[in-house]
Amino acid sequence: MGRYIAGRLLQSLFLLVGVSILTFTIIQMAPGSFAELIGEAVDATVEDNARLIALWGLDQPVHIQYLRWARNILSGNFGYSLVAARPVFDMIMERMPATIVLNLLMIFFIYLISLPIGIVSAVKQYSWFDHIMTFLAFIGSAMPGFFFAMMLIYYVAMNFALVPIAGLATFGIEWGQVPFMTWLGDRLRYLILPLTVGIFGGLAGLVRFMRASMLDEVNQDYVRTARAKGLSEGVVIFKHALRNSLLPIVTSLGFTFSGLLGGSIIIESIFAWPGVGLLALSAIFTRDYQVIMAFNLMGATMLVLGMLLADILYVVVDPRIKY
Repeated sequence: MGRYIAGRLLQSLFLLVGVSILTFTIIQMAPGSFAELIGEAVDATVEDNARLIALWGLDQPVHIQYLRWARNILSGNFGYSLVAARPVFDMIMERMPATIVLNLLMIFFIYLISLPIGIVSAVKQYSWFDHIMTFLAFIGSAMPGFFFAMMLIYYVAMNFALVPIAGLATFGIEWGQVPFMTWLGDRLRYLILPLTVGIFGGLAGLVRFMRASMLDEVNQDYVRTARAKGLSEGVVIFKHALRNSLLPIVTSLGFTFSGLLGGSIIIESIFAWPGVGLLALSAIFTRDYQVIMAFNLMGATMLVLGMLLADILYVVVDPRIKY
């Protein structure tokens, strides 16, 4: 297993290099630049733009810019934001807690709700419960997340003023300045709308995924044999069929792990959630390539680690798997 993990880490290194090269090339190919945006904002002359481009080293060949960026990354330096003139790593770390809290809660509730629904839908195939859950899953898959978010904002937040529309917390309600339950209740109120949008979108695919995986197992010969031996239905489903049906779910968990960094950019932008996704979206609009590169590199690293974690969990779920 140690040799397998070492091999995977070596492959991941080449993958991260390829992702960084591709991302850097796409950024350079995009029309416009940060210098041009600044020049338009302050009505700068052509000479002023040229001096800015030379100051930031953007006039050098693309491969030279990439090698300079890669050398800084290897030394632990993610560079400085062209917009904020601050270290990129510090900017990301400031917003990381908000993104991690939001996405951990979304992942927890998505799996907590979708797995039981998928299991029951498979066991009670073509029942009224299965039809209702299938219908809701198709609606969740077809409905764009931003449209569902707009509906919640209009009907729940604006018409009834039940929950806040945007932000992370109410101004003045800070840790240590108010009772703990007051602080916690305020944070939970701001989480309701983002969590609802993220959970509803995530449930749609995972419920269908779990249902299909469970159906493949309950129709296998070993399940029929277990039933023929007189085992109870609960033992057949949860001890035999469920464990084998979790392998595809473990794979999806590896991809979900990468979302802990990027989060949902759409959700964070709609609800003004001060996370890393909102920072990356602002960097894209302003062509702040230092922030974009750091964001993509961290996201790719989280994806690689998530898939490696999924491969290790395969053995936990099914001991028959060997490396």
